[in-house]
Amino acid sequence: MNTPQASPADIRRWQQYLADERAEASVYRDLAARREGEEKAILLALAEAEGRHEAHWLALLGDQADKPRHASLNSRFLGFLARNFGSVFVLALAQRAEGRSPYATDPHATPAMAADEQIHEEVVRGLATRGRARLSGTFRAAVFGANDGLVSNLSLVMGMAATGVDSQVVLFSGVAGLLAGALSMGAGEYVSVRSQRELLEASRPTQITLDAAPRLDLEHNELVLVYLARGMSREAAEHRAAERMGRFSCDCDPSLSLQPEAPETTNEHEEIGTAWGAASSSFCFFASGALIPILPFLFGMSGFGALALAVVLVGLVLLGTGAVVGLLSGTSPLSRALRQLLIGLGAAGATYLLGLLFGATVG
Repeated sequence: MNTPQASPADIRRWQQYLADERAEASVYRDLAARREGEEKAILLALAEAEGRHEAHWLALLGDQADKPRHASLNSRFLGFLARNFGSVFVLALAQRAEGRSPYATDPHATPAMAADEQIHEEVVRGLATRGRARLSGTFRAAVFGANDGLVSNLSLVMGMAATGVDSQVVLFSGVAGLLAGALSMGAGEYVSVRSQRELLEASRPTQITLDAAPRLDLEHNELVLVYLARGMSREAAEHRAAERMGRFSCDCDPSLSLQPEAPETTNEHEEIGTAWGAASSSFCFFASGALIPILPFLFGMSGFGALALAVVLVGLVLLGTGAVVGLLSGTSPLSRALRQLLIGLGAAGATYLLGLLFGATVG
């Protein structure tokens, strides 16, 4: 039914809500089509909830619902990504969209609808976290590698150029910085991730208790200490130790009964990533980032023009990488992009001033 007191502004706003709810429901259905099991069911439930919100605005609009509006640009962009990619970026954007819902302050939205949107944000955050976890290891190395390459080589190029040396020297210095930095980043990331995985794997229980248990002194049962150290209660530790030593088998409490200590067959350190994956990502992305500042010099430019173009190119890439980090972290892409830009250009600017100082001193 239509509301007699509704103003033209109310009607337009409700029509926009209706269009956006339909678009968001479509996004969740498109994402569900690319998933299976629990994630699919969750996404379909979200789409169903958006359908309930759609019904609310349809009831308020009445005959005015026949005059549809286009969904917001953000909703249409989400729909495009969901239909064609279905990646974690879509969930990260959807998380932000749910968090910016206006229903909490709109008197025509029900309290249940406002609560739904708040819960939806947490649901989507949980789904996005799974994708972020799968990306975090290699993605961390890639983003850090690219930004390090951009900032360090731009700083090197600007510092060398500020001293007044020939453009060829600046170019060769940039190429040397690219190769040295990429190799250093790759090697460092390999050692870092490999060491982290080895430390975590060293903490995993082994099957030594199966081999040593029959030979233990029954009067001084050291096996209890093993299970206490693993975090079991004393009751559970003594029960498990008795079973390991073959003294009895008890079915009275399944939570304390014997469980095999089989080796892990899955990678429990998924978020860390593999050492070779992290190393290769760091190498490639550092090299690709470090290439940007020397592109003008590679194409024969020199002087201030080459330096200014290098700064512009690096600035654009810093904005892009910062925006991507913002999207994946569920925060503002603009604020993260500007942060990346200010930090990167700030470091390069400081190096340029040092180059001017050293150039003047040498001269």
